[in-house]
Amino acid sequence: MSHSDQQVVPGISISAAGQATVDPSMTEVLFELALQLEDPSGHPVDVQHVLAAIVMAARCGELDPAVRLSADNPSLVLLLVPHVKTVFAQYGGAVGQDD
Repeated sequence: MSHSDQQVVPGISISAAGQATVDPSMTEVLFELALQLEDPSGHPVDVQHVLAAIVMAARCGELDPAVRLSADNPSLVLLLVPHVKTVFAQYGGAVGQDD
């Protein structure tokens, strides 16, 4: 993490330019969250969508930047559902540089 990067939550940071950096230890958590978010959001959720939802929730002050995310946290899933829906509503689900 460079000096200008801001920690979103442990294992995820974002640069001043908006580029997210994810620690490899977070990959499985993001994947599991994506699977858990598909039914309640009604969308085909992938890791990029989860990452965008996490950043949005953090910017709204809904996530504690010191608390590590866990895929087995039902309240986290509930918290992220509206943000995942926003990603699809505002961006058509297209997030990341390769979309």
